Amino acid sequence: MTIFDILFINIFQYYKAKKYKKAIKVATFYVSFLQCSLLLLLGIFFAGFFRQMHVNTMSSSKAWILFVLIVIVVFFKNWMQYSGKKRNLLNAKMLKRKKQTYNIWVLWLLPVFILGLGYVLSQAA
Repeated sequence: MTIFDILFINIFQYYKAKKYKKAIKVATFYVSFLQCSLLLLLGIFFAGFFRQMHVNTMSSSKAWILFVLIVIVVFFKNWMQYSGKKRNLLNAKMLKRKKQTYNIWVLWLLPVFILGLGYVLSQAA
């Protein structure tokens, strides 16, 4: 199980009690949003690094198009992965393990913090 699986299960368990029909959508959106924000942070870091090294690999518009395409792939992958059998397997594995719960506010502030860090990194470069 990856950290994204654990975070998915935590978000899913939290919203399952409150909004059962929307719990899968919210948890899938959260994991996808977190992965995309990490991807954006990584892209900003490498863009700044390559700019300082004077390496011209691709233009800014092509990089944004590539980012949008990867975001679409990430959302589709997570939708396929967490909507079926894998979610049932994760639920079964989490029943056997000691239950770890994270504060829901910390979980939702994590992608926002990563986006803020990306903004600071883009302004510094």
